[in-house]
Amino acid sequence: MHTDLWNHALALYARPGVETACLQLQALGGDVCLLLCATWLQRRAVAYSRDRAQALQALAESWQKEVVMPLRTLRQQWRDAAQQDAQLAVLREQLKGLELQAEKTLLQRLEACAQPWPSGAHGLEEDWLTRLAPDQARGHDALEQLRVAAAARQDAEDGA
Repeated sequence: MHTDLWNHALALYARPGVETACLQLQALGGDVCLLLCATWLQRRAVAYSRDRAQALQALAESWQKEVVMPLRTLRQQWRDAAQQDAQLAVLREQLKGLELQAEKTLLQRLEACAQPWPSGAHGLEEDWLTRLAPDQARGHDALEQLRVAAAARQDAEDGA
């Protein structure tokens, strides 16, 4: 079982359909790192609380706004031009690597925030994934697909 958030996120993201679901949720305003963190918290059976959710959201919002989004925006702006300019294509790939590193750092920060919270809570009443998803993503097929993939990954690990 992957106990750290980064490896959990990598393993889950590699499952069939998860990348597509995450990109759809991102298009609906979801923060993919926050949603992957939600599946990790759910996996660890960490009890939900509004204060905990707000702490994660505040941390993610600021990092996304100030670090990840500027890198992503520039990378996307260079998409067409990089197809015609090999040197720009190399720089764009480097930006993509920086964007991934920024997301990894965010996941590490989310993990550090959540690490002290006890795991193994019984009778979870709240679903982290639903609570951390944007309103427009709740009830969306992509959110359910992410939930199913996370549960299937957990079942596979539990059976191993």
